[in-house]
This record gives sequence, C-alpha cells and structure tokens, in this order.
Amino acid sequence: MKIDHSQPLEYGTEQNKMNILGFWIFLGAEIMLFGTLFASYFTLENRIGSGPSGADIFEITPIIIETFLLLTSSFTIGLAIHAMRLGRQKAMLTFFGITLVLGLAFLSVEIYEFFHYVHVGAGLQTSAFSAILLTTLGTHGAHVTFGLLWGLGIILQIKKRGLTVETTNKSFIFSLYWHFLDVVWIFIFSFIYLKGLM
Repeated sequence: MKIDHSQPLEYGTEQNKMNILGFWIFLGAEIMLFGTLFASYFTLENRIGSGPSGADIFEITPIIIETFLLLTSSFTIGLAIHAMRLGRQKAMLTFFGITLVLGLAFLSVEIYEFFHYVHVGAGLQTSAFSAILLTTLGTHGAHVTFGLLWGLGIILQIKKRGLTVETTNKSFIFSLYWHFLDVVWIFIFSFIYLKGLM
C-alpha cells in the first residue's frame, strides 16, 4: 500500500480518498432523505386536527439544551480530528469520547421530549402534524444513535491499533457524519422549533 505523506493520514492512500468521496455521495442521499422529511413537515405542520400544535407542545428549555449539546459536540469532534492530525492519540480519544458523551446526553433529552409529546397527546396517530414531527425527530435521533455506536467502535479500534491509515480515515468520515447531524439539527431548530414557537 502506497502512502502519500504530503496529505493528512486520512487521505494517505487512493482507497482512503475514494472512501471519503463515497461518503460525500452517501451524505447527498441523506440530504435527500431529510429534505423529503422537511418538505413533508412543511406540508403537514398545520394539519393538527383535534390534536395540539407545535406552540402547544414545544418547550424551550429542552430545545436549548439539545442545541447546546449537539453544537458543542460538533466542536469537540473538530478538536478530535485536529488532535488526530497532530498524532496526539490520547487527546484525540478524549475529545472523541466527549463528543459521544454529549451525543448520549442529547439523545437522553430527545427521549424525554418524546415522552412529553406523547403524554400531552401528540402521538403518531394524533394528527398529520404530530406524525411527521415524531417521524422527523425520530429519524434524526436514530441517526444519532447509530453515530454513538459507530463512534464507540472507532474508539475501540484506535485503542487496539493506534492511529493508522485505516483508523484515521474512519475517524475523519465519522466526523463528516457527525457534522452533518449537527447541520440537520440547525434546520430542525430553526424551521420546526422556532417557527412552531412563534
């Protein structure tokens, strides 16, 4: 395997470059998925039937906490990749671990939020609005859950093998995924929560 030392290690081989390109293409498909969910939400947001509206069920405190946790985790995964490029494995793993803890905390608040919505009468079968709301939030939450498991697997691989061409490539691709989830959350925060609270 020929390694290009003029590039960061995660781009060090042709295979690694192709992996990153392939993941960007995958993220394009994910954009289409979330784009479809947002388009459906905007179509159905006023179809509340006899159920509650967003203004009735949204609580500002959990929304602010979720946003803070996820945006902070985007910063810490950036620090992890920076430490990785400097060859500082311990710092990289620390920031990677902090990212996953923040993601887990985010998921915990989101699960609380789901219970709250169902408790106040906004379940999947209540109205078109509540169904698309829970579907959109649930899809994002499922992606975060997958990210937590994936990130844990990467940490275990780095502890076992160190910072290699393969583990740095996987870590960098994971960081792209995590940043993508943060961007999606910004859209959820802006166009679902803030709009719904107004």
